[in-house]
Amino acid sequence: MKRVWIGMFLSVLLITAWAMVTTDKRSEATGVEIQYVAEAKAEQPPQKTWVGSWAASPQYPSAEATEGVSNQTVRMIVRPHLNGDRVRIRLSNTFGERPVTFEEGYIADVLDGATTVPSSQRQLRFNGRKSITLAAGQSIMSDPVRFAVSREQDVAISLYVKGESGPITWHRLAKQASYISEEGNFSTDHRSDPFIRRTYSWYWITGLDVLAPTDTVGIVCMGDSITDGAGSTSGANARYPDFLSQRLQAEGLSWGVMNAGISGNKILRDDPVYGPKALDRFQRDVLDQSGVTHVILLEGINDIGHTPGERNPDAIISGMRQMITQAHDRGLKIYGGTLTPYGGADYYTEEGNLVRRQVNHWIRTSGEFDGVIDFDAALRDPERPNRMLPVYDSGDHLHPSDAGYRRMAEEVNLQLFQ
Repeated sequence: MKRVWIGMFLSVLLITAWAMVTTDKRSEATGVEIQYVAEAKAEQPPQKTWVGSWAASPQYPSAEATEGVSNQTVRMIVRPHLNGDRVRIRLSNTFGERPVTFEEGYIADVLDGATTVPSSQRQLRFNGRKSITLAAGQSIMSDPVRFAVSREQDVAISLYVKGESGPITWHRLAKQASYISEEGNFSTDHRSDPFIRRTYSWYWITGLDVLAPTDTVGIVCMGDSITDGAGSTSGANARYPDFLSQRLQAEGLSWGVMNAGISGNKILRDDPVYGPKALDRFQRDVLDQSGVTHVILLEGINDIGHTPGERNPDAIISGMRQMITQAHDRGLKIYGGTLTPYGGADYYTEEGNLVRRQVNHWIRTSGEFDGVIDFDAALRDPERPNRMLPVYDSGDHLHPSDAGYRRMAEEVNLQLFQ
């Protein structure tokens, strides 16, 4: 009897195995198994990488930034340019003179002004800790945090600064109100009441990255005040990189746009107020940005206009060539923006305008950039080509109006990034 049962058990095993093999062969013949495998692969999450959704280039402390803060909370307001649900932020003490301690930090959606949305708040951590001390010259990226950002939603980054900060590494021209509290830790306080002072600069915050698909394009706009948005309406996000991001959104393109403009910046000369020269900051502000794939370079007008005034176009061109080489060495595409008309501006001269035209001729004809974005042609008055059209002029004859910045963004051929 025992042998009978063993025999029956082995028979069942053989029949089951035969059925499984038959099913597998039938699946291979009909393609069902292949379809199943394909579906399983399709269900797997796509590969992701970090891409900059917002950026601000750090500057030397000057004016109010030299005073620093003491045992206060700063609430910095930024507008992301790329959607995502996992983020990290970058803090910089690049130009600080002493260590600065951020005892606690949070990120949250903005409701209005300094008021935040309580349910959106998430704590920031650095190497697993809620507190971080940055030495002079040091920068750090926060740990990733689950937090949904949108191109249509301002974000508040609140940092409690313990003790004396000393002079602040900042971005001077934010064109966006941020807030500084009375003494105390108000990083988790959603109300605006404790935030008694406004600033139109960004303190310590230099980047916000999102986790995005690996094929996401990252565009860095490198430049001076015309990239930084001088002359635009404060709080309106009306810089040309902002309008470029809006165009991408309208086209359904989920690409990052990072603003690396510094008001007053020059290619060839440092300035204690207007920041390190472009040649010195190109590595940090462009090449080191998360996920950068393309660069728009629009700089040189301050080299021409600021005293003593560069009168050798070859010097400016040489500086541009160095940045082209650095971008190409990193496998990036770099596009040259022609220098915009500035007739009537305080520092306009006929000699300087001739240099501008010579530099623009080289940008258009040399073929050394991967492409040309003709901002000059987009903004100039056809009857007075050394001046901007009045509708595009903010009033100082150097910086565009909101309409002018929109027109600049419209001049960018989106095919350049595909």
